[in-house]
Amino acid sequence: MNDLSKAGTFSLGNHRVNRIGYGAMQLAGPGVFGPPRDRDAALQVLRQAVAHGVNHIDTSDFYGPHITNHLIREALSPYPEDLVIVTKVGAVRGEDASWNPAFSREALTQAVHDNLRNLELDTLEVVNFRCMLSATQDTAEGSIEAPLTVLAELQRQGLIRHIGLSHVTPTQVAQGRSVCDIVCVQNHYNLAHRKDDELIDNLARDGIAYVPYFPLGGFSPLQSSALSQVAEQLAASPMQVALAWLLQRSPNILLIPGTSSAAHLRENLAAAELVLPEEALEQLDKIAGAGGA
Repeated sequence: MNDLSKAGTFSLGNHRVNRIGYGAMQLAGPGVFGPPRDRDAALQVLRQAVAHGVNHIDTSDFYGPHITNHLIREALSPYPEDLVIVTKVGAVRGEDASWNPAFSREALTQAVHDNLRNLELDTLEVVNFRCMLSATQDTAEGSIEAPLTVLAELQRQGLIRHIGLSHVTPTQVAQGRSVCDIVCVQNHYNLAHRKDDELIDNLARDGIAYVPYFPLGGFSPLQSSALSQVAEQLAASPMQVALAWLLQRSPNILLIPGTSSAAHLRENLAAAELVLPEEALEQLDKIAGAGGA
């Protein structure tokens, strides 16, 4: 069994969680829409993740929609006492599988109640506001005060314990922290895409978790080749090396690699035991400048 304790823990709200968690997005069907190809396999992956020490699961009711939350409830309820389920609100899915912004007061309130019902919880431990101010998948500046004010009201009602942010700029993080306590920030960040370097360091100083998604997302062929070379030298997979690099990048980084395969789950969790030597780190640090970053 993989020893997640080797990667240490970090605060997520009022919990300490193992730094390798699990992202449930890939449990839904193709394009994160509709049911999984193999429902039993999806349930088994969730159960194995928790059995291996994962106590931080990332989900959203717009995955499927509703699919991943139903699977989590079926696989894991009644939930282990130390399990932190983090969900996201701020979007809905169209019938054509499109991702559409939904951060009016009514939409956010409905989303929180949907998550509570589908996960069968009385309180959501952490709710991330997923900012969708851009028609593309890029972050975009713009005020997030109004939706965060709604989530803060729901927090005061006891429906939410902690609030986080997803897909945001440093300016929006600062604005968010002026509205309410922010316990985590979830953005696209990896070896090749490092525009959040300064943000990560600032959050670390304040004890706020940073949760990168797409650990291999957006790599150019040259960057992928460079990563594969290092992985081969270390007798590890490229994903394991990418995850290990993130763990060594900063102590406030919490990982949520997702997979629908039990074998890939075990491979991802084994990154907790991989320590990258200085020479490997130097080679990996050159990847961001190797094209396409």
